[in-house]
Amino acid sequence: MSTNQELQPRPAASAAPVEKRSVLPFAAWRPLLVGAGVAFVIRLMFWGAPGAPFSAMLGAFIYLAPAVCGAVTVYAAERTRRRSFGYYLWAPWVATALFVAGTLLVFIEGLICAIVIIPLFALMGSLGGLLMGIICRVTHWPRQAVYSFALLPLALGGVEPLLPNPEQLMTTTTRSVFIAAPAEAVWHQLNNAHDIRPDEIGGAWAWRIGVPMPVHGVTEERPSEGPGVRVREVHWQKNVHFEEVVAEWSPPHRLRWTYRFAPDSFPPGALDDHVLIGGHYFDLRDTTYTLTPRNGGTELRIDVGWRVSTRFNWYAKPVGQFLLGDFSEHILGFYKARAEQAKIAG
Repeated sequence: MSTNQELQPRPAASAAPVEKRSVLPFAAWRPLLVGAGVAFVIRLMFWGAPGAPFSAMLGAFIYLAPAVCGAVTVYAAERTRRRSFGYYLWAPWVATALFVAGTLLVFIEGLICAIVIIPLFALMGSLGGLLMGIICRVTHWPRQAVYSFALLPLALGGVEPLLPNPEQLMTTTTRSVFIAAPAEAVWHQLNNAHDIRPDEIGGAWAWRIGVPMPVHGVTEERPSEGPGVRVREVHWQKNVHFEEVVAEWSPPHRLRWTYRFAPDSFPPGALDDHVLIGGHYFDLRDTTYTLTPRNGGTELRIDVGWRVSTRFNWYAKPVGQFLLGDFSEHILGFYKARAEQAKIAG
Protein backbone atom coordinates (compact mmCIF):
# COMPACT_ATOMS: atom_id res chain seq x y z
CA MET A 1 0.00 0.00 0.00
CA SER A 2 1.40 3.39 -0.95
CA THR A 3 2.19 6.08 1.58
CA ASN A 4 -0.37 8.39 0.00
CA GLN A 5 -3.08 5.85 0.52
CA GLU A 6 -2.14 5.39 4.15
CA LEU A 7 -2.46 9.12 4.75
CA GLN A 8 -5.95 9.34 3.29
CA PRO A 9 -8.61 10.04 5.99
CA ARG A 10 -10.86 7.12 6.77
CA PRO A 11 -14.66 7.55 6.86
CA ALA A 12 -16.33 7.56 10.26
CA ALA A 13 -17.76 4.26 11.39
CA SER A 14 -21.19 5.75 11.99
CA ALA A 15 -22.76 9.12 11.57
CA ALA A 16 -24.93 10.79 14.20
CA PRO A 17 -28.59 11.03 13.22
CA VAL A 18 -29.38 14.29 11.55
CA GLU A 19 -32.06 16.29 13.34
CA LYS A 20 -34.85 17.17 10.94
CA ARG A 21 -35.92 20.79 11.26
CA SER A 22 -38.71 22.20 9.20
CA VAL A 23 -38.31 25.59 7.57
CA LEU A 24 -42.07 25.99 7.19
CA PRO A 25 -43.77 28.68 9.29
CA PHE A 26 -45.60 27.59 12.44
CA ALA A 27 -43.97 24.15 12.27
CA ALA A 28 -44.05 23.89 16.07
CA TRP A 29 -47.86 23.88 15.91
CA ARG A 30 -48.14 20.92 13.57
CA PRO A 31 -47.98 18.17 16.23
CA LEU A 32 -50.55 20.04 18.31
CA LEU A 33 -52.92 20.42 15.38
CA VAL A 34 -52.49 16.77 14.37
CA GLY A 35 -53.34 15.60 17.90
CA ALA A 36 -56.33 17.94 18.14
CA GLY A 37 -57.52 16.85 14.69
CA VAL A 38 -57.47 13.15 15.56
CA ALA A 39 -59.42 13.81 18.78
CA PHE A 40 -61.92 15.90 16.81
CA VAL A 41 -62.50 13.00 14.41
CA ILE A 42 -63.10 10.68 17.38
CA ARG A 43 -65.65 13.17 18.73
CA LEU A 44 -67.50 13.07 15.41
CA MET A 45 -67.81 9.31 15.85
CA PHE A 46 -69.18 9.63 19.40
CA TRP A 47 -72.60 10.98 18.52
CA GLY A 48 -74.83 8.53 20.33
CA ALA A 49 -77.78 9.44 22.54
CA PRO A 50 -77.30 9.50 26.34
CA GLY A 51 -76.77 5.95 27.58
CA ALA A 52 -76.42 4.57 24.03
CA PRO A 53 -73.30 3.28 22.27
CA PHE A 54 -70.84 5.99 21.25
CA SER A 55 -72.29 8.65 23.55
CA ALA A 56 -69.85 11.47 24.27
CA MET A 57 -70.39 10.93 28.02
CA LEU A 58 -69.05 7.39 27.99
CA GLY A 59 -65.81 6.69 29.80
CA ALA A 60 -64.40 5.45 26.49
CA PHE A 61 -64.60 9.00 25.19
CA ILE A 62 -64.08 11.11 28.33
CA TYR A 63 -60.92 9.26 29.36
CA LEU A 64 -59.50 8.00 26.09
CA ALA A 65 -60.17 10.75 23.53
CA PRO A 66 -57.93 13.30 25.31
CA ALA A 67 -55.36 10.56 26.00
CA VAL A 68 -55.27 9.82 22.26
CA CYS A 69 -54.96 13.55 21.60
CA GLY A 70 -51.88 13.72 23.84
CA ALA A 71 -50.35 10.52 22.46
CA VAL A 72 -50.72 11.57 18.83
CA THR A 73 -49.32 15.03 19.62
CA VAL A 74 -46.17 13.58 21.17
CA TYR A 75 -45.75 10.95 18.44
CA ALA A 76 -45.99 13.60 15.71
CA ALA A 77 -43.45 15.76 17.55
CA GLU A 78 -41.03 12.88 18.13
CA ARG A 79 -40.94 12.15 14.40
CA THR A 80 -38.94 15.35 13.89
CA ARG A 81 -36.71 15.37 16.99
CA ARG A 82 -36.46 14.15 20.56
CA ARG A 83 -38.64 16.12 22.98
CA SER A 84 -38.31 16.67 26.72
CA PHE A 85 -40.49 15.16 29.41
CA GLY A 86 -41.83 18.63 30.03
CA TYR A 87 -43.05 18.72 26.43
CA TYR A 88 -44.81 15.38 26.94
CA LEU A 89 -46.86 17.07 29.68
CA TRP A 90 -47.60 20.60 28.43
CA ALA A 91 -48.04 20.00 24.69
CA PRO A 92 -51.10 17.74 25.23
CA TRP A 93 -52.69 20.53 27.32
CA VAL A 94 -52.51 22.86 24.34
CA ALA A 95 -53.68 20.16 21.92
CA THR A 96 -56.72 19.26 24.05
CA ALA A 97 -57.56 22.96 24.41
CA LEU A 98 -57.45 23.28 20.60
CA PHE A 99 -59.64 20.19 20.31
CA VAL A 100 -62.25 21.60 22.71
CA ALA A 101 -62.13 24.98 20.97
CA GLY A 102 -62.79 23.25 17.66
CA THR A 103 -65.91 21.53 19.01
CA LEU A 104 -67.17 24.90 20.24
CA LEU A 105 -66.55 26.59 16.89
CA VAL A 106 -68.70 24.08 15.03
CA PHE A 107 -71.31 23.93 17.83
CA ILE A 108 -70.75 20.25 18.63
CA GLU A 109 -70.33 21.12 22.31
CA GLY A 110 -71.72 23.91 24.47
CA LEU A 111 -69.75 26.27 26.65
CA ILE A 112 -70.95 24.67 29.90
CA CYS A 113 -69.59 21.21 29.06
CA ALA A 114 -66.38 22.62 27.60
CA ILE A 115 -65.46 24.63 30.69
CA VAL A 116 -66.41 21.84 33.09
CA ILE A 117 -64.52 19.06 31.31
CA ILE A 118 -61.32 20.75 30.13
CA PRO A 119 -59.34 20.19 33.39
CA LEU A 120 -60.02 16.44 33.16
CA PHE A 121 -59.16 16.45 29.46
CA ALA A 122 -55.86 18.21 30.21
CA LEU A 123 -54.97 15.58 32.81
CA MET A 124 -55.79 12.65 30.54
CA GLY A 125 -54.01 14.31 27.61
CA SER A 126 -50.83 14.64 29.66
CA LEU A 127 -51.01 11.01 30.75
CA GLY A 128 -51.39 9.92 27.12
CA GLY A 129 -48.54 12.17 26.02
CA LEU A 130 -46.22 10.96 28.79
CA LEU A 131 -46.94 7.31 27.98
CA MET A 132 -46.27 7.86 24.29
CA GLY A 133 -43.06 9.75 25.06
CA ILE A 134 -41.77 6.83 27.12
CA ILE A 135 -42.73 4.39 24.35
CA CYS A 136 -40.84 6.50 21.82
CA ARG A 137 -37.75 6.49 24.03
CA VAL A 138 -37.56 2.82 25.01
CA THR A 139 -39.23 0.85 22.21
CA HIS A 140 -39.07 0.50 18.43
CA TRP A 141 -42.84 0.39 17.84
CA PRO A 142 -44.30 3.84 18.54
CA ARG A 143 -46.33 3.76 15.31
CA GLN A 144 -48.11 0.56 16.29
CA ALA A 145 -48.73 1.97 19.76
CA VAL A 146 -50.30 5.19 18.49
CA TYR A 147 -52.57 3.23 16.14
CA SER A 148 -53.68 1.10 19.09
CA PHE A 149 -54.36 4.22 21.16
CA ALA A 150 -56.50 5.71 18.41
CA LEU A 151 -58.59 2.55 17.96
CA LEU A 152 -59.15 1.86 21.66
CA PRO A 153 -61.96 4.41 22.30
CA LEU A 154 -63.76 3.23 19.16
CA ALA A 155 -63.52 -0.40 20.26
CA LEU A 156 -64.80 0.32 23.78
CA GLY A 157 -67.43 2.89 22.80
CA GLY A 158 -69.66 0.22 21.30
CA VAL A 159 -69.54 -2.21 24.23
CA GLU A 160 -69.39 0.08 27.29
CA PRO A 161 -73.20 0.62 27.45
CA LEU A 162 -73.55 -3.15 27.89
CA LEU A 163 -71.77 -2.88 31.23
CA PRO A 164 -73.70 -2.13 34.47
CA ASN A 165 -75.14 1.38 34.64
CA PRO A 166 -72.98 4.10 36.17
CA GLU A 167 -73.32 4.56 39.90
CA GLN A 168 -76.15 6.92 40.80
CA LEU A 169 -74.53 9.15 43.37
CA MET A 170 -77.06 10.98 45.54
CA THR A 171 -75.75 13.93 47.52
CA THR A 172 -76.83 17.15 49.19
CA THR A 173 -75.39 20.65 49.07
CA THR A 174 -76.06 22.85 52.12
CA ARG A 175 -75.56 26.58 52.69
CA SER A 176 -76.98 29.10 55.17
CA VAL A 177 -77.18 32.86 55.77
CA PHE A 178 -78.38 35.20 58.50
CA ILE A 179 -81.11 37.63 57.45
CA ALA A 180 -81.97 40.69 59.54
CA ALA A 181 -85.70 40.22 59.06
CA PRO A 182 -88.45 38.12 60.71
CA ALA A 183 -89.16 34.63 59.43
CA GLU A 184 -92.54 35.68 58.04
CA ALA A 185 -90.86 38.25 55.76
CA VAL A 186 -88.32 35.69 54.53
CA TRP A 187 -91.08 33.15 53.92
CA HIS A 188 -92.95 35.67 51.78
CA GLN A 189 -89.88 36.27 49.62
CA LEU A 190 -89.32 32.53 49.11
CA ASN A 191 -92.76 32.18 47.57
CA ASN A 192 -93.01 35.50 45.75
CA ALA A 193 -89.80 36.10 43.80
CA HIS A 194 -91.03 38.40 41.02
CA ASP A 195 -88.97 40.18 38.36
CA ILE A 196 -85.51 38.99 39.42
CA ARG A 197 -82.83 41.27 37.99
CA PRO A 198 -79.35 39.95 37.09
CA ASP A 199 -77.68 42.44 39.43
CA GLU A 200 -79.69 41.02 42.36
CA ILE A 201 -78.27 37.52 42.09
CA GLY A 202 -74.65 38.37 41.36
CA GLY A 203 -72.14 36.45 39.27
CA ALA A 204 -72.43 32.80 40.28
CA TRP A 205 -70.10 30.56 38.29
CA ALA A 206 -73.02 28.54 36.95
CA TRP A 207 -74.33 31.67 35.22
CA ARG A 208 -70.88 32.72 34.06
CA ILE A 209 -70.44 29.50 32.13
CA GLY A 210 -73.84 29.67 30.47
CA VAL A 211 -76.59 28.39 32.78
CA PRO A 212 -79.62 30.72 32.32
CA MET A 213 -80.37 33.07 35.22
CA PRO A 214 -83.68 32.84 37.15
CA VAL A 215 -86.20 35.60 36.52
CA HIS A 216 -89.35 34.45 38.32
CA GLY A 217 -90.43 32.00 41.02
CA VAL A 218 -93.92 32.23 42.53
CA THR A 219 -95.89 29.67 44.55
CA GLU A 220 -99.58 29.22 43.79
CA GLU A 221 -102.30 26.83 44.89
CA ARG A 222 -103.44 24.18 42.39
CA PRO A 223 -106.92 22.97 43.41
CA SER A 224 -107.17 21.20 40.05
CA GLU A 225 -104.41 18.84 41.18
CA GLY A 226 -105.93 18.14 44.57
CA PRO A 227 -106.77 19.80 47.88
CA GLY A 228 -103.85 21.68 49.38
CA VAL A 229 -101.57 21.20 46.37
CA ARG A 230 -99.12 24.06 45.84
CA VAL A 231 -96.78 24.49 42.90
CA ARG A 232 -94.03 27.03 42.40
CA GLU A 233 -93.86 28.29 38.81
CA VAL A 234 -90.25 28.96 37.82
CA HIS A 235 -88.91 30.82 34.79
CA TRP A 236 -85.29 31.32 33.77
CA GLN A 237 -83.71 33.17 30.91
CA LYS A 238 -83.71 31.56 27.43
CA ASN A 239 -87.38 30.55 27.91
CA VAL A 240 -86.54 27.86 30.45
CA HIS A 241 -89.54 26.99 32.62
CA PHE A 242 -90.45 24.21 35.04
CA GLU A 243 -92.41 23.55 38.21
CA GLU A 244 -91.45 22.94 41.80
CA VAL A 245 -94.12 20.85 43.53
CA VAL A 246 -94.36 21.67 47.23
CA ALA A 247 -93.84 18.53 49.33
CA GLU A 248 -93.59 20.19 52.76
CA TRP A 249 -95.42 23.38 53.72
CA SER A 250 -94.91 24.51 57.30
CA PRO A 251 -94.96 28.32 57.38
CA PRO A 252 -92.84 30.07 58.36
CA HIS A 253 -90.40 27.32 59.31
CA ARG A 254 -89.88 24.76 56.56
CA LEU A 255 -90.51 24.56 52.83
CA ARG A 256 -89.54 21.68 50.56
CA TRP A 257 -90.29 21.03 46.90
CA THR A 258 -89.49 18.47 44.25
CA TYR A 259 -88.98 19.22 40.57
CA ARG A 260 -91.30 18.60 37.64
CA PHE A 261 -90.07 19.13 34.08
CA ALA A 262 -92.05 19.19 30.85
CA PRO A 263 -90.75 18.14 27.42
CA ASP A 264 -90.32 21.82 26.51
CA SER A 265 -88.85 22.94 29.85
CA PHE A 266 -85.43 23.40 28.27
CA PRO A 267 -85.60 24.77 24.71
CA PRO A 268 -82.81 23.73 22.32
CA GLY A 269 -79.61 25.54 23.19
CA ALA A 270 -80.74 26.62 26.65
CA LEU A 271 -78.55 23.96 28.33
CA ASP A 272 -75.98 21.49 27.05
CA ASP A 273 -77.55 18.08 26.47
CA HIS A 274 -74.95 16.37 28.65
CA VAL A 275 -75.84 18.42 31.75
CA LEU A 276 -79.58 18.64 31.16
CA ILE A 277 -81.45 18.77 34.49
CA GLY A 278 -83.59 15.68 34.81
CA GLY A 279 -81.50 13.95 32.15
CA HIS A 280 -79.58 10.68 32.03
CA TYR A 281 -76.50 12.04 33.78
CA PHE A 282 -77.70 14.79 36.13
CA ASP A 283 -80.84 15.66 38.06
CA LEU A 284 -82.13 17.83 40.89
CA ARG A 285 -84.11 15.81 43.46
CA ASP A 286 -85.44 18.40 45.87
CA THR A 287 -84.72 21.70 47.60
CA THR A 288 -85.48 22.42 51.25
CA TYR A 289 -85.51 25.79 53.02
CA THR A 290 -85.35 25.84 56.80
CA LEU A 291 -86.08 29.11 58.63
CA THR A 292 -84.82 29.37 62.21
CA PRO A 293 -85.48 32.51 64.31
CA ARG A 294 -82.29 34.06 65.66
CA ASN A 295 -81.68 37.14 67.78
CA GLY A 296 -82.69 40.03 65.57
CA GLY A 297 -83.54 37.99 62.49
CA THR A 298 -83.70 34.59 60.80
CA GLU A 299 -81.19 31.96 59.76
CA LEU A 300 -82.14 30.66 56.31
CA ARG A 301 -80.66 27.31 55.30
CA ILE A 302 -80.91 25.69 51.90
CA ASP A 303 -80.39 21.96 51.23
CA VAL A 304 -80.27 20.91 47.57
CA GLY A 305 -80.52 17.18 46.83
CA TRP A 306 -79.12 16.12 43.47
CA ARG A 307 -77.95 13.11 41.47
CA VAL A 308 -74.99 12.50 39.19
CA SER A 309 -74.65 9.27 37.15
CA THR A 310 -71.43 9.10 35.14
CA ARG A 311 -68.38 6.91 34.71
CA PHE A 312 -66.37 9.73 36.27
CA ASN A 313 -68.36 10.59 39.39
CA TRP A 314 -65.08 11.11 41.26
CA TYR A 315 -64.62 14.20 39.09
CA ALA A 316 -68.25 15.20 38.47
CA LYS A 317 -69.23 15.25 42.16
CA PRO A 318 -66.77 17.93 43.37
CA VAL A 319 -67.49 20.02 40.26
CA GLY A 320 -71.22 19.74 40.94
CA GLN A 321 -70.75 20.52 44.64
CA PHE A 322 -68.79 23.65 43.78
CA LEU A 323 -71.27 24.94 41.19
CA LEU A 324 -74.39 24.16 43.24
CA GLY A 325 -72.82 25.51 46.42
CA ASP A 326 -71.88 28.75 44.70
CA PHE A 327 -75.35 28.91 43.13
CA SER A 328 -76.99 28.38 46.54
CA GLU A 329 -74.94 31.15 48.15
CA HIS A 330 -76.05 33.65 45.51
CA ILE A 331 -79.70 32.61 45.83
CA LEU A 332 -79.53 33.03 49.60
CA GLY A 333 -77.97 36.44 49.07
CA PHE A 334 -80.90 37.39 46.85
CA TYR A 335 -83.49 36.43 49.50
CA LYS A 336 -81.46 38.18 52.18
CA ALA A 337 -81.32 41.44 50.22
CA ARG A 338 -85.01 41.41 49.32
CA ALA A 339 -86.23 40.53 52.83
CA GLU A 340 -84.05 43.16 54.47
CA GLN A 341 -85.05 45.80 51.93
CA ALA A 342 -88.74 44.97 52.46
CA LYS A 343 -88.25 45.37 56.23
CA ILE A 344 -86.71 48.79 55.76
CA ALA A 345 -89.41 49.88 53.31
CA GLY A 346 -92.14 48.62 55.62
